[in-house]
Amino acid sequence: MQFRTLALLGGMIALAACSTTGDSRPGTSSKNAATENGAPFPSTYKPYPGVPTALVGATVFDGAGAKIENGTVLLAGGKVVAIGGPDLAIPAEYTRIDGVGKFVTPGVIDIHSHLGDYASPAVEANSDGNEATSPTTPEVWAEHSVWPQDPGFSRALANGGVTSLQILPGSANLMGGRSVTLKNIPSRTVQGMKFPGAPYGFKMACGENPKRVYGGKGRMPSTRMGNFAVNRQTWLDAKKYAAGDRKNRDLAKETLAGALDGQILVHNHCYRADEMALVIDMAKEMGYKVSAFHHAVESYKIGDLLKENDICSAIWADWYGFKMESYDGIPENAAILQREGACVVIHSDDANGIQRLNQEAAKAQASGRRMGITIADADVISWFTRNPAKAMGIDKQTGSLEAGKMADVVLWNGNPLSIYSRPEKVWIDGALMYDYDNPKMRPVSDFELGQPGEGDVK
Repeated sequence: MQFRTLALLGGMIALAACSTTGDSRPGTSSKNAATENGAPFPSTYKPYPGVPTALVGATVFDGAGAKIENGTVLLAGGKVVAIGGPDLAIPAEYTRIDGVGKFVTPGVIDIHSHLGDYASPAVEANSDGNEATSPTTPEVWAEHSVWPQDPGFSRALANGGVTSLQILPGSANLMGGRSVTLKNIPSRTVQGMKFPGAPYGFKMACGENPKRVYGGKGRMPSTRMGNFAVNRQTWLDAKKYAAGDRKNRDLAKETLAGALDGQILVHNHCYRADEMALVIDMAKEMGYKVSAFHHAVESYKIGDLLKENDICSAIWADWYGFKMESYDGIPENAAILQREGACVVIHSDDANGIQRLNQEAAKAQASGRRMGITIADADVISWFTRNPAKAMGIDKQTGSLEAGKMADVVLWNGNPLSIYSRPEKVWIDGALMYDYDNPKMRPVSDFELGQPGEGDVK
């Protein structure tokens, strides 16, 4: 995806008072992408250029549970330089942005997206998220299906303030393959979007989906016990490979070995509480750790168990009932988990939902309030900033406003937990990537520019 303002007008780069040419342009690299650091398909991400910026006078939610009235946030060199109150000194060279009456948060992070893999328009030709040819496909990588021109990326940036997101394979398979974490910037290649240093994720799925997809074909698994049997045998085979039985390179077992040694984080699609408990036991048996259960509509039943095992629940605010295993979903799920001290993440799994994760979090907060659980706004903000960063293994780099972290920042025109608020400006690594007040910086993908008319191209 390339933005019209970048590809045609050069607006962002001009505004940043910096020009780029040749192989130095953001989102590209002159290095050999196949061999850099010995890893295949490495990130070639380069931040867009920015200028030292001071956000002054806004209410600041730092993503880590703090709220600062009349706050100041300093950004420079792609990093958060400092965060504080009205007395924080602002160097003369910083561009001041008036935030009075507005709100500042870390960039929004979606832990569960299929943008690029199920790109818009939603036609069969763009349906690339499920390799539904075997119950276990650890060998596939979601990034090899990502279409950078998916207009969903720019909509997530402009309407939702999304600065980072994890793209996962679908849930047809017990083991769906590797996920990839992206910075939400325009780039010609997926490597140019890859979050530098982010660990890979590994998508697994419980319950109805795998048994429905494969049981209907007369193949195992066709039951939940079949799901677990196939999973356990696959992990046992992988443990032999990880222990050194590697006569030939095996792409599937390479991914599983990475999960066993903790280098690849396991993200498990799982709805029912009883299955989550069984997965936790299976993970202990095989020697891996679940980073997050996704969808997890029954997490509220086992909040203590999830806290004990340091597993996040990536959930919707109120989706339920669309299939049998989702029927016990309740809108108070997030609030009960928060009360239990468990990790809450609000996710989308949807090209439209990713544009309003802040509103979904507010809905979940309100549901808790109605049952007597009061959760501070500052804590709710962490549900779509710091907590997903933690579960994705990128919380040392982003997810909260702390000195030295990436300057992924959103300036909202009102309280982000209000349905009437929307992003006014969005910075990624300190570069202003969206500005509601500047039409030249409203992102439009190449795809949305349409096709040339007859006679336009000779």
